[in-house]
Order: sequence, then C-alpha cells, then structure tokens
Amino acid sequence: MNTAVITPGTSLGALPNTALKAAARFWIGIAAIGQVVFAFAVASFYSTTAMRGHPESWNRFMTHGHIPEQPIGNLVVGLHLVLAVFITLSGLVQLVPGVRARVPVLHRWNGRLYVISAFVISIAGLYMSWFRGAAGDTFQQVGISFNAVLIMLCASMALRHAVARDFVRHRRWALRLFLVVSGVWFFRVGVMLSGLIFGGPFGYDPSTFRGPMLTTIGFAQTLLPLGVLELYLYARDRAGSGARIAVAALLIVLSVATAAGIAGATRSMWLPRIAAAFDPRVSIAETLTSVIDRDGMDAAVEEYHRLRASGTDNYNFDEAQLNSLGYQRLRMAHPDQAIRIFQLNVEAYPLSGNVHDSLAEAYLAAGQHELAIASYRKALELDPDKRTAQLALQTLGALRLSPHAPALP
Repeated sequence: MNTAVITPGTSLGALPNTALKAAARFWIGIAAIGQVVFAFAVASFYSTTAMRGHPESWNRFMTHGHIPEQPIGNLVVGLHLVLAVFITLSGLVQLVPGVRARVPVLHRWNGRLYVISAFVISIAGLYMSWFRGAAGDTFQQVGISFNAVLIMLCASMALRHAVARDFVRHRRWALRLFLVVSGVWFFRVGVMLSGLIFGGPFGYDPSTFRGPMLTTIGFAQTLLPLGVLELYLYARDRAGSGARIAVAALLIVLSVATAAGIAGATRSMWLPRIAAAFDPRVSIAETLTSVIDRDGMDAAVEEYHRLRASGTDNYNFDEAQLNSLGYQRLRMAHPDQAIRIFQLNVEAYPLSGNVHDSLAEAYLAAGQHELAIASYRKALELDPDKRTAQLALQTLGALRLSPHAPALP
C-alpha cells in the first residue's frame, strides 16, 4: 500500500488532506497485517486437522465446530471457514488501488466472488449461531444476526451501484461491506484489546464466553467501524481543515488501538492455532476428544495416563493442550468433564498458577464454590499477579491475599 509522504514542497493548505489520507492508509496497513495473520491461522489449523482425520479438533477453538451426528452441519461449518479465509484476503485485494487501475478484470471478478461469498457466509453464520449453538448467548446471536443483515445489505448496494456504473457510490458501499464483513475479525481484536485495557477478562465469563462486555463488542464490531468510516468520508469530502486534522488524529489513535488488539489476538488466539497446525506431534487434546466422544470421560483419563506413562515423544502434552480441551468442554456445558480434564493438567503441572485458575473456573461452573475458592487461592499462591483469581475471590467474598500479593484497586 502506498503511504502519503509530506515533502518540503507540500503546501500548508494540502497538509490536512495529506494527513487524512496518510492516517487512513496507516490504519489499512495495520488491519491488513492483522487480517492476513488471522486468515493464515484459520486456514492452517482447520485444514491440517481435517486432513489428519481429526475434524473434532475444531471444537478446541470453536463451540460445536464439529458434531459427529450432523454431517450437513459440519459441511456448512467447513464452507464457512473456507469462505472466511477467501473473503478476508480477497477484500484486501479489492482495496488496492493498483489492482483497480491496472487489472480491472481481476477487480471485477474478485468483486463478484466477494459479494457472492458475503451472502453465503452470512447465511452460514446465521445457521451456526441460531441452530448450531456457536454463539455464547441470545444477545450475541442477535449481534451476529445484525452483522449478517448488514453484510447482505452492503453487498446488495455495492453490487447495485456497480451495475449502474455509479462508481462513487459503489466504492462507498464497498468500503462499508469490507468493514462489516470484517466483523468477526473486529470482534476478536476488540476482546483482546479489552483484556489489555482491564488486565484480563472483564465483563464476561471466559469459561462460558458470556457477559455484557461481549454483547457490547458484538454490536460495536459493526457499528464502531461504520461510524468511523462515515466520519472519515465526511471529513474527506466536506469538512474544513481543522476537522480533517482532528479525524486524522483519531485514525492514528484507533490504528494504535487496533495494533494492540491484533498483537493480543495474535499471541493468544492465532499463534496457538498456527503452532498446532505445524506441530509434528500428535495433539493429546485431539486424541482425548476422540476418546471422550467414543468411549466417555473415564476412558479418556485412562488413555491419558497410559500415554503419559509410556514416555512417548510422539504426543504433545503441553499445558495448553488440556487447558484448551477443558475450556472446550466448559463451552459445551460439560463442567464435570472440564473438571476431570483440568485435574489432569494440575496433576501434570502442579506449579502452574494458570492451571489451578482454570480448574477453579470449572468448579465454579459446576457450583462447587468451596473447591473453586481453594483452587483460586492456590493459583494466587503460585502466581500473586494472577488478576483473574484475585477478582474471582473478591467476587466470592473469599479474598485472602498473601503479604506479597498486590492490592486490588
């Protein structure tokens, strides 16, 4: 992407326009990096696990991603994932001015496929949300539905103005379409940004992925980018110099916030998927998922102990493996299974405050408050800076800090 450059010959009158264009391109450049990483993470993890014959591993990062008894639904989810990768990358291609100018045929055909994909991915998203249980609660389902309706509206308007050869309006609606199609990406960036701001999960339960903060982000993922775009278009086309400078400054601030959210999402969400895709070891989470679905939890515990005792190097027994599997079972409303899995992780990593914290969340979800308090206290003993444990104990009215633990604000 080209970046506007202010040279000594740039007049003061042109400075607001130059600053506004540069700020917009700066945000697009940052977003492009984040979207490419997101697309690569989705493509690498979900394709490799499917090729290995372990589509049930999709459930590690997606609630009800694969349900053995629903082959048609699984196909819809797979189509949704393929189109998510395509639409993310093809949308970035549509934004490159050089493609429109030098390869108009590619721009037109890519645009047609982009619009078709937008409709299909919206319908698949509605199915996954309302009939597959992919969303956390009804409020999130409504937010996803709102996003899907806007995607189809913006796609229709962009196509309508392109057919009418009204390219000014077409480009405006195409920009709106790009932003609403990116809603899933904005959601993940927003969740990670809120975690950075508040020092961890705030306003929602990370075990069930429900809460008012997620509802807020679920609507903000669509409304906030659209609002900023309209502000940018107004400043570019009609506002005075002062307003253009102000909007340029706002875009710079939002670019920094977006970069921070991308960094958090990359570290916590996307890199683990990429690492899992290219790890030559067999995932113990994938192995146990198959055993649980086929033979039950007791058999899975026995299989874990057998494989662990064998000393094999062929399996990935990293802490994150059982942690992700435990949270998967929590999201699927199986807290008893999650407890057993987190107990295995505590057994393997007794000095990790994080695994005790996860076990406490499972106890809490199962209504076993005393055991949850004990596990939260153990997590805080091992990691005095574990803010999730501090906040949970405070909520439970059982906070008992050590002399070296930091005070809560």
